[in-house]
Amino acid sequence: MPAEIRKTLLHVENTLIEGGKVAEQPLVLIAAMAVIRNPWAGQGFVEDLSPAIHDCASGLGELLTSMVLDAAGGGEKVEGYGKSAIVGLNGEIEHASALIHTLRFGNHYRNAVGAKSYLSFCNTRGPANAPLMIPLMDKNDGGRRSHYLTIQTSVADAPAADEILVALGASIGGRPHHRIGDRYQDLKELGHDVDNPASV
Repeated sequence: MPAEIRKTLLHVENTLIEGGKVAEQPLVLIAAMAVIRNPWAGQGFVEDLSPAIHDCASGLGELLTSMVLDAAGGGEKVEGYGKSAIVGLNGEIEHASALIHTLRFGNHYRNAVGAKSYLSFCNTRGPANAPLMIPLMDKNDGGRRSHYLTIQTSVADAPAADEILVALGASIGGRPHHRIGDRYQDLKELGHDVDNPASV
C-alpha cells in the first residue's frame, strides 16, 4: 500500500544579508517534507525491504518533487538539490535509507529539474524534533563549491518512534559572497588532471 502520510511541511528560507553585506542574489532554500508511518514498524527484522519500497518510494518522490517545484516556481529555477530521511527510534537506519536510496524516489526529482549530478544525502535515526539536515550540491556540477549548502530544520512532533521523516531540498542560488573557488582550481594547483582527478 502507498505511504501512510500523517502530514507534509514546506520550509522556505530567504537569506538577504550575509556577513553584514547585502546579497547580490538572495539565497532561497526550500525543504519539502513528509512524515509517514514506518512501513516496517512492528514487524521485527524484515529481510526483504523491496515490497514496501516499491509501494511507497515513488509516490513520496513524486509528492515531494511537486512541492519543491511549486515553491521554486519550476524545475529550471532549482540550482542545488539533495535529500534526507530520519527514521524514528524504533526503526533502523536501513529503513530511512530504503526510501530515499532508490531510483523510484530520486528520479522524479532528477528528471524534473534536469539534473546530472547525484543527489547528495543524509540518513539518520532520531526522536521527534531531531535536526533534519539536507546537504545540497549543484544539480549539474559536483565541483561547484558555491552550492555546497545544508538546509537545517526540524519538525517538533516528528518522527515518532514508528515514523520516518522524508525530505527533498533545493536551493535557488548559491552561498552569498562565496569566495573559496571551485574544486577544479585545487586539482590544478595539486597537479591533478581535472578530467581524471585520481591521476597526478
